[in-house]
Amino acid sequence: MRISIWSTVVSMFLGASSFAAERPNILFIFTDDHASHAMSCYGSKINETPNLDRIADEGMLFRNCFCTNSICGPSRAVIQTGKYSHKNGFYMNGDRFDGTQQTFPKLLQAAGYQTAVIGKWHLGEHMPPQGYSYSDVLVGQGPYYNPPMLRDVDGSGDQERIKRTGYTTDIITDLALEWLKSGRDESRPFMLMYQHKAPHREWAPGPDHLTMYDDVDIPEPDNLFDDYATRGRAAREQDMTIATTMTPRDLKLVPPPYLNEEQLEVWNAAYGPKNRAFEKANLEGDDLVRWKYQRYIKDYLRCIASVDDNVGRVLDYLDETGLADNTVVIYSSDQGFYLGDHGWFDKRFMYEESYRMPLLIKWPGVTEPGSVNTDLVSNVDFAETFLDIAGVDIPGDMQGASLVPLLKGETPDDWRKSHYYQYYEFLNDRRTAHMVRRHYGVRTARYKLIHFYNIDEWELYDLASDPREMRNLYGEPQYQDLIQDLKAEIVRLQEELEVPDDAGSVEPNPPSLKIR
Repeated sequence: MRISIWSTVVSMFLGASSFAAERPNILFIFTDDHASHAMSCYGSKINETPNLDRIADEGMLFRNCFCTNSICGPSRAVIQTGKYSHKNGFYMNGDRFDGTQQTFPKLLQAAGYQTAVIGKWHLGEHMPPQGYSYSDVLVGQGPYYNPPMLRDVDGSGDQERIKRTGYTTDIITDLALEWLKSGRDESRPFMLMYQHKAPHREWAPGPDHLTMYDDVDIPEPDNLFDDYATRGRAAREQDMTIATTMTPRDLKLVPPPYLNEEQLEVWNAAYGPKNRAFEKANLEGDDLVRWKYQRYIKDYLRCIASVDDNVGRVLDYLDETGLADNTVVIYSSDQGFYLGDHGWFDKRFMYEESYRMPLLIKWPGVTEPGSVNTDLVSNVDFAETFLDIAGVDIPGDMQGASLVPLLKGETPDDWRKSHYYQYYEFLNDRRTAHMVRRHYGVRTARYKLIHFYNIDEWELYDLASDPREMRNLYGEPQYQDLIQDLKAEIVRLQEELEVPDDAGSVEPNPPSLKIR
């Protein structure tokens, strides 16, 4: 009897080990503020991203991926938990993420995966990242050069602070490759979150790209000089314009303070002549705005070029070692970004450029190479997707849906036909970063309805006829039935998602915050 029982135990163990070996690895590549319209696979007219395009060419490109709350920390909290901001407790930058709550890496760990996060974390330094076998993360936003980082080699919570020298995008990639080569247990599947600071503000290029685009003019967006004629207070009162908001640091009129002597010499050699030419030109009015746009967009694209080069290094390693055959590669960014669209930089609004996220997924043997998906998907789906890929049960309290059926080319009959969004950061009349009003809204395949609820202003857009969202249709009589339908859909989604009344931090005598 003992022999029989022991044989059964051994058989079960070997079966479990075999299953573990067959389960795919997951590599999640994540950037900060990378707009999909600055990727050539999405049709960019201003840059090329050949290595990111490799993921699209070998996998699936999602055309309609949207964030639930267009700002860095909240998007990351949604991805960790598979829950909207009001459920995971992280509404705005500066909040503290509750790392004790259920997260997808903890569930993967429990299922035998080795988990790691390297690069930008941005969910607070009050506690180390939870659910990771290894973490090596930036402190806060982190600088573009010579970043201090916090390393936990075994998931114990004991962090070592290390100051590294070099360009941050390169350093994060070096650390990711080091972990892949020698830091992981090769007998177990892994999930690595490889996360860049770039291309976040203030867009400081690396030494290899400081003069890239110097000899070209980047095409301007057609609404660089948007006058917000049909929009309301929110669009007019924001503080994120290229014309008035950018600082000397943003515009590289002064160098970053964190460069060492050698780096500063290289930096000044690149920017000194360009800055002297700008001072000599003595630009004003629209000409000055156009110069600021060129300086901003070139630096932004230079940062993306560094990301693309480094992603290529990691993809090459996967190919060379054979890991690519059983590794799901995902590329995304925490939200989109304004590239001069509406005269802006930054994000936060539910308008397409910052609401839309890039999403590329390559799953060899499962996803058809070069395929394109147009369903409405979201960062609230990512945690569920990672778990499903790994064969782990998805908890019932998560609020998204696994993308695995879509990756197999099958859209479930009950897939969402609308997507709910809510942004929280504006606080009364107290000055807040970029001064974007609180709002919620719903997007369908064709229409978008937004409610700036603290000032009770509504905006409706027909994305088929007006993809740039230049004409607010809310007051036009022929759309009133549609508006009522969309308002009813907002109510349905708020109830389904259990969205509470946002009664805090409102203006005196506010209107009703929700449709009831």
